[in-house]
Amino acid sequence: MKQTIISNLLTRLKKNIIQFFFCVYCLLFSTALKAQQEPMYSQYMFNMMQINPAYAGNRAVNNITTLYRRQWVGVKGAPTTASLSWDARTLETNIGYGLQIYNDNIGIESTTGFQAFYSYRIPFERASLSLGVSAGVISYYAGLRDVVTVDVDPWFSENVNTLLPSVGVGALYASDYWYIGFSIPALLNTKISSQNYQITTGANNHYFLTGGYVFQVSESTILKPSTMLKVVKGSPFEYDLNLNVWIQNKVGLGLSYRTGDALVGLFELQITPEIGLGYAYDYTLSRLNAFSKGTHELMLRYELTSKRNKRVFSPRYF
Repeated sequence: MKQTIISNLLTRLKKNIIQFFFCVYCLLFSTALKAQQEPMYSQYMFNMMQINPAYAGNRAVNNITTLYRRQWVGVKGAPTTASLSWDARTLETNIGYGLQIYNDNIGIESTTGFQAFYSYRIPFERASLSLGVSAGVISYYAGLRDVVTVDVDPWFSENVNTLLPSVGVGALYASDYWYIGFSIPALLNTKISSQNYQITTGANNHYFLTGGYVFQVSESTILKPSTMLKVVKGSPFEYDLNLNVWIQNKVGLGLSYRTGDALVGLFELQITPEIGLGYAYDYTLSRLNAFSKGTHELMLRYELTSKRNKRVFSPRYF
């Protein structure tokens, strides 16, 4: 009987140990040290306003993009992110606008953000320089009381539910065939104080450097390599390497590598001149690969013109 009880306990322990350590990891490195402010997307290169406010109005059309990301399928408490954004600029002006709302969940932590974007474009003979700023508010919640602890811990005695400000800046220098951008999407380091703990938000500032080039390989084929470099204080240097191929301006195929994290397959279909559908699958390269079935990401984009702003549509290379 004693052996049976011990065996059952070991079985239950094996089933829950990965979930336990994953939740502890998310809690310690996401909630205790900083509240999440920068949702991650694999298809960011098709809508960079989320990481660089200077991108607002870059296409000079009304653009609506929605995106849903489910990360590390099969791991309980893994991140899920949903966003809806709009940006626009008319050809007669150099001012771009944008709005975005998103919800990001990981473990016991939930972040809902609303941001407004403003950009000013300085045209040159063959390129332009855009300067942008974003401002908004973040609703942050951490269900600390939902965590089951072995001993009574004052850290988990109350939930966190508060509103936080958000400010970002960025610059984008681009032509029709290449671009380079620099941005700090979260400038503020806001501290949430409670009875027994303090949470620092703002991610200690993310610094993004992005760039890409569009090559006309043939009349029917476009090749676009791009990269994103990210520096976060207290974290290892990270980068993405991307390569996208467009065929007949209808179908886009791509491959991305994210340092130490994932190998990503990208697919985009230009259904009509106005509607684009995108999908990304992340194959996990970290140790989580043993427990995760990968990451799925869907994107739907709708671009529309007005009587004032008629233009020839082309796929969104960037």
